[in-house]
Amino acid sequence: MAATPGRLHGFRVARLRDLSLLPGIAVILIVGSFVSPHFLTRGNMIDQLGNIAWLSMLVLAEAMILIAGRLDLSLESTVALAPAVALWLTLPTSGRGIHMFAGGWAIPISLVVGALVGAVNGFLIVRFGLNSFIVTLGMLITVRGLENGISKSQTYFGVDRSFLWLDNTRWLSIPAGVWLAVLLFAVGIFVLGYTRVGRSLYAIGGNKEAARAAGISVERTLWLVFVVGSVLAALGGVLYVSKFASMSAGTGSGVIFNVFAAVVIGGVSLNGGKGTLFGAFCGVFLLDLIQNVLTFAGVPGSWLPFFDGIIILTMLIISRITTGEVQD
Repeated sequence: MAATPGRLHGFRVARLRDLSLLPGIAVILIVGSFVSPHFLTRGNMIDQLGNIAWLSMLVLAEAMILIAGRLDLSLESTVALAPAVALWLTLPTSGRGIHMFAGGWAIPISLVVGALVGAVNGFLIVRFGLNSFIVTLGMLITVRGLENGISKSQTYFGVDRSFLWLDNTRWLSIPAGVWLAVLLFAVGIFVLGYTRVGRSLYAIGGNKEAARAAGISVERTLWLVFVVGSVLAALGGVLYVSKFASMSAGTGSGVIFNVFAAVVIGGVSLNGGKGTLFGAFCGVFLLDLIQNVLTFAGVPGSWLPFFDGIIILTMLIISRITTGEVQD
């Protein structure tokens, strides 16, 4: 069947949305090279990839949940709780743990904790029909309080080598954690673009009742995406600990705003049913590059949030111009 003009227009707009941040990334790379000769060095680029690897897991999770027409604020706390529980259960008492399990169990425990948080979110939202904003806001506060209680608001040191493996292991001089993040984004892009599950997420985000009428299991799919999202957030926490070899009580605090900024400027609609994971990845990469350029330019850290806000607003305007669509 021949493609209709409307479908062709939608395809072109989607591709523009995917590619709209690439010129911005190119401009920032060029500007950065003039700001500092160290900006485009291999070492700095690899370091920046390592910095965004853990954050990109939250962006991947939030993008999928938003596409399904929901949101999850608790990812910010899950990224801290999951490794905190793992460290608490595996570290000796001298490292503020109780040493119930061997260090090799740290990563599996983190992922299980993430899955449990996502399952509770899904249960309250799907089974009780509660608003995802309110539920995940309450879960953010609860999980953050639990993490502070477990860690006693202290920093964990003496991390087991199983945690550090993802950053210490290098393939082509790039940490294994970065390769893992890229792989998961590639898998996510494939799933959302070429599988029934991916099409179901877009359908549910676009019109839940129409998706149900089409035979899609709306409740099961939503529950699944919340669980997967929280597991990805837990993995983000693992990558954070792997890179910095420690975890403080404030890990992840306020990061949800950067996550939403990345997915929104990447073209993911807050109303659901629109956007791509490639765009979301470009969004988080662009924001990190800009912060890196500002740091090399000697901008004080206290001014970085101001410039972040200006940049986000600017990118939204550019996205509106390039795609011809309003970001909901």
